[in-house]
Amino acid sequence: MVLKIRLARFGKRNAPFYNIVVAQARTARNSLPLEVLGTYDPIPRPAPPPGDGKPIKEIKLDTARAKYWLGVGAQPSAPAWRLLSMIGLMEPKYSIQKMQQTEAEQRATRGADTSEGR
Repeated sequence: MVLKIRLARFGKRNAPFYNIVVAQARTARNSLPLEVLGTYDPIPRPAPPPGDGKPIKEIKLDTARAKYWLGVGAQPSAPAWRLLSMIGLMEPKYSIQKMQQTEAEQRATRGADTSEGR
């Protein structure tokens, strides 16, 4: 049984709200999940009064259960991966530092390949 951690959309038109759920990979989008791990509200809300004033997007997640499902082998979808990396449970797929490092490694291997061919 292949498990996925993905987002299930709720809310109204132009006002989305997502549940972060664990479901079987081959189930329909609106089918019942195995477990609801948390919620994600992508619409920025004003920060609380003592804050710096930047709007925040609210993510609520049961991190213990998310760690359990990741340990069991559940694969997160791309949006779920991004949310889990924002919380710190997973390493970001694409980061500027990682991309620069791989780019530098590719340049180094290309430079070594061209010098050997002479």
